[in-house]
Amino acid sequence: MLINTDVDELIPDGEQEMFEHFRMTVDPGQSPVRIDKYMSSHMEDTSRNRVQCAIREGFVRIGGKPVKSNYIIRPGEVICFVMPYRRRGVEILPQDIPLDVVYEDDDVLVVNKPAGMVVHPGHGHFEGTLVNALAFRLGISQGPDGEDERMGILVHRIDKDTSGLLAVAKNDESQLNLARQFFEHSIDRRYQAIVWGDLKEDEGTVDAPLGRDPSDRLRFTVVDDPDKGKRAVTHWRVLQRFGFVTLVECRLETGRTHQIRGHMASLGHPIFGDERYGGTEIRQGTIYSKYKQFIRNCFEICPRQALHAKTLGFVHPRTRKWMQFDSQLPADMTALLAKWTSYTRTADE
Repeated sequence: MLINTDVDELIPDGEQEMFEHFRMTVDPGQSPVRIDKYMSSHMEDTSRNRVQCAIREGFVRIGGKPVKSNYIIRPGEVICFVMPYRRRGVEILPQDIPLDVVYEDDDVLVVNKPAGMVVHPGHGHFEGTLVNALAFRLGISQGPDGEDERMGILVHRIDKDTSGLLAVAKNDESQLNLARQFFEHSIDRRYQAIVWGDLKEDEGTVDAPLGRDPSDRLRFTVVDDPDKGKRAVTHWRVLQRFGFVTLVECRLETGRTHQIRGHMASLGHPIFGDERYGGTEIRQGTIYSKYKQFIRNCFEICPRQALHAKTLGFVHPRTRKWMQFDSQLPADMTALLAKWTSYTRTADE
């Protein structure tokens, strides 16, 4: 019997929300057979190749130990495994939407997503998403029954109003290999953000679990009870100070929803322009109307949270060579920094 469950022994400290967890108990009367053949025959819409990829990455275990594809199962054994989450019930149609492709080969694609573009269809955004654009570029589609497994090509994601680099897997092997790197925290992900206030230290680490804010289910906040949240670790350092705002680099050790936004807000330094976390309020500065107008002009220049996924590094799933990508800050954040540079220079005169 195949049971979808919340067990987390395979990924004790990873981004578990991106994987589905299962337990499968081998039938009492089952004759000896290879585990990859048994699993593929007992899982709908899952190929034997996909199962073998999961086994190679250590995502399939019996008795807490990873097994190989040629392992012969026994009646009554419990197979614990995880598979990348596949969306169901959403029709994904290819759309010819321009993409800023930083790198592409037969296995992976790295794209620089603009702010304002939703990554996955759903919740009122069924067209114009990054996945719609990727479906067109890769020549794939998915009906409402979601039978095409290749739509699970994104192994991570960023918010609609966050810009920056995303990795795309072009086959099962790449997807599972990249997922493993994310779960082992070996992926290098560095963001740049403009935050309110002047941080006291030059660098620091926030190691605090994040959970949904009971007063606003669309917010994630630091929780005192670890059982009510998921462990989240963000390393930050100051890049440039502007008095009332600061440019920081944030390196993700984990990858929770709204992690940087929630962690910086918990420090009292929400991201500039981040409406959901208080970043559209004037948190620092003067009481003069001229300053308030300056801030309003800043919000018009960058009408979203000033957060950009700037750097992405990982081991190529086929060549096993390290690949590092870097992107320039988008025009709105560059213009915002220029405005603050001009303001601080004038204030010093």
